[in-house]
Amino acid sequence: MADKLKTMQESVKEELEHIPDWPDPQGELRWVYNASRMHSLGKKATSKQTAKQVLEGCISRLKNDYPDFQFKYDEDFFNKCG
Repeated sequence: MADKLKTMQESVKEELEHIPDWPDPQGELRWVYNASRMHSLGKKATSKQTAKQVLEGCISRLKNDYPDFQFKYDEDFFNKCG
């Protein structure tokens, strides 16, 4: 079990390298993405989601608080992830 958790954490850490942490609220996007992605990879996940699907969901939620902000991420990377 510890190996699976470590693998999940390493995957999410690599994915986070493709989401800038500045300017605000990019840091909030990274925080929400980290939690959401770990949940999507865990055994209690209700459905399988790709990294891109999780990211799009996070952006959609944050748009409620930051409607005019253009969130940035490495589109090529997340398109390849699916």
